[in-house]
Amino acid sequence: MIYFVATPIGNLKDITFRAVETLRAVDEIYCEDTRHTLKLLNAYEIKKPLIACHKFNEREAAEKIIASASAGKSVAIVSDAGMPVISDPGSVVCAALKEAGLEYTVVPGANAFLSALVLSALPADRFAFIGFLPDKEGERKRVLERYKDCDLTLCFHVAPQDVDKHVSSMYAAFGDRRACAVREITKLHEEAVPFTLASGLAGEKRGEYVIVVEGAAERENPLNALSEREHIQHYMAQGLDKKEALKQAAKDRGVTKSSLYNFAIDL
Repeated sequence: MIYFVATPIGNLKDITFRAVETLRAVDEIYCEDTRHTLKLLNAYEIKKPLIACHKFNEREAAEKIIASASAGKSVAIVSDAGMPVISDPGSVVCAALKEAGLEYTVVPGANAFLSALVLSALPADRFAFIGFLPDKEGERKRVLERYKDCDLTLCFHVAPQDVDKHVSSMYAAFGDRRACAVREITKLHEEAVPFTLASGLAGEKRGEYVIVVEGAAERENPLNALSEREHIQHYMAQGLDKKEALKQAAKDRGVTKSSLYNFAIDL
């Protein structure tokens, strides 16, 4: 079997019993950085062959994983921290395994952006994970423009050297909004700092960040500024019959059709 195994995002104790058991049981472990993963394995006295699988060799690593699995070996795939594939190498491997008809499973665990979402205290009932933004300003602007009207809380991974310019890009695209910068999650100096996009994040930027930004405010439908009668007439002018126009106007205004019926009797 092939396992995608989540590893700690900071505190080495944030690993599941199942993850430790899996890493002890497999024949090979493919990892983003062998030196980084070796520290984790040493902490749990696990000795296994480590093979690099990072963004520069993922296709070749996928071929090796397929060959090992086809030969009857069990394989674990990990990233430096958190869940493989999520803003980390692994998606190419997943696609290759599916194409080869090989089954794989997930051993879940720590996740940075979900932890940051909780620490931010911003609405978490609905959210969107965007991950890392493009380095080039034009490409970054185009990505952010796609989400400017999204009413979901937005979660971004940001490297420390990029925080200021990315927050500036967010402000340019979204306008002023509440936000929270979360860093050093599960570590000794963990912090969640609230700020606004207009003011930016003050202070020295150290460690990997998750920037959580509140979603767009719900916009009033401009048709609701019309009178009830004019609203219904608007849809009839577009070709809807009176019944359907009444239904659509009621939906726009968040009221029942019956409450608008008297405005459409003589239309």
